Amino acid sequence: MAELIVPGDAVVLDGPVPGDPLRLLSPLTRALGREGPAVVVRTSGSTGRAKRTVLTRDALAASSMATAVRTGGVGQWLLALPAHYVAGVQVLVRSLYAGTDPVVLDPAARFTPEAFAAAAEELEDPVRYTSLVPTQLQRILEPASGVRNGDAVSALKSFSAILLGGSAAPPRLLAAARAADIRVVSTYGMSETCGGCVYDGVPLDGVTAHVATAGADDDAPRPGLRGPAGPGRIWLGGDVVAAGYAGDPEQTARHFREAAGTRWYRTDDLGELSADGVLTVHGRADDVVNTGGVKVAAGLVTAVLSEHPAVRQAMVLGVPDAEWGQAVGAAVVTAPGTDRPRLRAELEESVRARHGAAAVPRRWVWPDELPLLPTGKPDRAAVGRLLG
Repeated sequence: MAELIVPGDAVVLDGPVPGDPLRLLSPLTRALGREGPAVVVRTSGSTGRAKRTVLTRDALAASSMATAVRTGGVGQWLLALPAHYVAGVQVLVRSLYAGTDPVVLDPAARFTPEAFAAAAEELEDPVRYTSLVPTQLQRILEPASGVRNGDAVSALKSFSAILLGGSAAPPRLLAAARAADIRVVSTYGMSETCGGCVYDGVPLDGVTAHVATAGADDDAPRPGLRGPAGPGRIWLGGDVVAAGYAGDPEQTARHFREAAGTRWYRTDDLGELSADGVLTVHGRADDVVNTGGVKVAAGLVTAVLSEHPAVRQAMVLGVPDAEWGQAVGAAVVTAPGTDRPRLRAELEESVRARHGAAAVPRRWVWPDELPLLPTGKPDRAAVGRLLG
């Protein structure tokens, strides 16, 4: 596959944007004013080497239009994420297409409920949107102190939609948002699909989700081909799919395909589609712990742990083990005042009942918060070090 050529006026985001992120609006306007590659976004590289994803003008336009259709219109955006990641730069791109002026939450400061409330006060349009990661929403709705900031909760309620992505949100957190009358939309996507392209399990207009059959997850989907009832490799197709990776034709050929007029991206995730087309994501395809010859899906165990009302955050990983080869390890952040020995026993029983004895974590750590990447996603490498 030929190497991608990135025009000199493309906006290349290889690291944190110094100074005011709104400085990007002018070069973004120029890049979006012509056809071809417009933005290059470097992936986080949390589980491997970083890749430089090339997003075209047409892909970004398709993503912005589909988002506006699904959320009910255009409005003013609050930038609460780093602008050099796809969810951040998309706030700026959507603002340009909407013709509205975005407001920026200080990117150099730690996200706090107070800072979020103050930034939301600067919005002038009654139709307003923002993108958050679960950790940010949790700091407002489930603060470690147990006392919510009323101004921040009121600010959340003022948004027409809050796009929540980057990692899976605990069901309890989503329930808390619904109970507080906050309009949260769970999104699934990645840099290679211009960010979230599946909202609350349903693909955006112009986007198709496909789950590959076992042993055929390298084959691009074909018309009329149905995936398995159970988990399989997720493919995402449509106009929102990136052109490929800059300077890496091998990885471009591995992940991007054209089939029957549709451009597809082969994700690194497993999931399944319901009969009515709702996508459920189960976690990364390589996030499987082989413990004593039994394969355990770490994402499914994480989901069980996250259901417990005393668990604020959880991550499950495989860790080296002299006896079993790998052991299931769990990092769990608890609510204040939790009896951890009792909680551990309850969690072990829940995992055993749902997924068998092999899936029960053998190593546990109880940090005050999960270590995070600059994107707000849990830092898998740092959690692995905690588990030893």
